[in-house]
Amino acid sequence: MEPSPGLFLLMGLFGSVHCVTMCGPIAGALALSLPTECRHNPLHLAAYLVALSLGRILSYGLAGGLGGLLGSAIAQNPLAPSLHELLRALAALVVILTGLYLTGWFPRLKQMDRLGVPIWRRLEPLQRRLLPVHSHRQAVLYGMVWGWLPCGLVYYAVLLTLAADDPLQGALMMSLFGLGTLPAILGLGSFVGWIAGLARRPAWRAAAGLLLSLIGLVGLLLGGDWF
Repeated sequence: MEPSPGLFLLMGLFGSVHCVTMCGPIAGALALSLPTECRHNPLHLAAYLVALSLGRILSYGLAGGLGGLLGSAIAQNPLAPSLHELLRALAALVVILTGLYLTGWFPRLKQMDRLGVPIWRRLEPLQRRLLPVHSHRQAVLYGMVWGWLPCGLVYYAVLLTLAADDPLQGALMMSLFGLGTLPAILGLGSFVGWIAGLARRPAWRAAAGLLLSLIGLVGLLLGGDWF
């Protein structure tokens, strides 16, 4: 299985049930730091949330580019053909694990969240210093720091970019993953409440996770490009 851009978009969409509960407070902190006139003006608030998400997607793209760069280095190894096939199989396995991660049935899979904790400890003070946000540029910077928040879902997606063999492709894939999360992050009012309600329902999280795992399983069984 060689992951396609469409798969990353789908992962972001399915991961929305996870993003609302984990990232909602960060978006809320930015919204509360805005001037009162911005908070009560839907267009102004939306502009700041777009800037925030742009920064986050830029960080995802950078992480994907680094993953693709590492995959490219692996592809140049003399054992590249064998390694590439191994990476394809691992990519399918990662999709399966991502789906199981979303279900919440296997607590050990949450250990992935801890990988970025050392980096986040250094970045979190910077994020706090960016509050209150007074400009769209500041919101982008806030979002770029946010993009490195420890999150197993993001790390699983970055692992998939190793099979891309190309930094630009890896950056594109992770950018699409970020775009997939936008409906939940940019949603306002009742839409956020609706998504958050779904996120609290184990059955919905299980359905989203199992469907993603099924896609990975089919890719593992069939091999080659999938989705």
